[in-house]
Amino acid sequence: MRIKDIKFDEKGYVPVIVQDVENGQILMFAYANQEAIKETIKTKKTHFWSRSRNRLWAKGEESGNAQEVRDVFLDCDKDAILVLVNQTGVACHTGKRSCFFETVDGNNQIAPSFGPIRTDKTLEDVYQVIEDRKRNPRENSYVSGLFKDGLDKILKKVGEEATETIIAGKNVSKQEVIYEMTDLLFHSLVMLAQFEIKLEDIYEELGKRFGKSKESYRRGL
Repeated sequence: MRIKDIKFDEKGYVPVIVQDVENGQILMFAYANQEAIKETIKTKKTHFWSRSRNRLWAKGEESGNAQEVRDVFLDCDKDAILVLVNQTGVACHTGKRSCFFETVDGNNQIAPSFGPIRTDKTLEDVYQVIEDRKRNPRENSYVSGLFKDGLDKILKKVGEEATETIIAGKNVSKQEVIYEMTDLLFHSLVMLAQFEIKLEDIYEELGKRFGKSKESYRRGL
């Protein structure tokens, strides 16, 4: 792809679709200008142009949820770009993995993927971002806001998400369970960070329980 071939609109922008290279999930939509495209190709990290802030921005510069560029495609009309990436953490500022998480009829349903989502570092990546928001509060950050509001607010959110997960289960909806369980896991990670509990602590506890019945664990056997 040659930058000179791109057909930017009258304001110098081109729409960009970002897709997970491993499973095909559509992650987000944004606009880029020529400078953003050059930086994306040069750094192998996605860059876009913020029309509201009128400036260049790198994905993850505040959230830590950077996107490693694996390939860039130009469509047949040369007026839209597709970027394939490896996503660190989540793509959406709401805490969802994809910015597309609601159908036109109002149902909560995350954009489909066509293969397994990378899980080897996903929880760790999200937890690291949450810890950073606790240490370095940022204005307009949802996570920083939770820590600012305190433990009661965090526990309330965990309770709400747990209830919504149960309702999803009662609805016998696999997609709803996935969606709500993701929210529950995310807010549970916030609670862990509040108590400075590392994921390694959870893994260790799971290791102690593996292969044991509930009763034998309680008895310490």
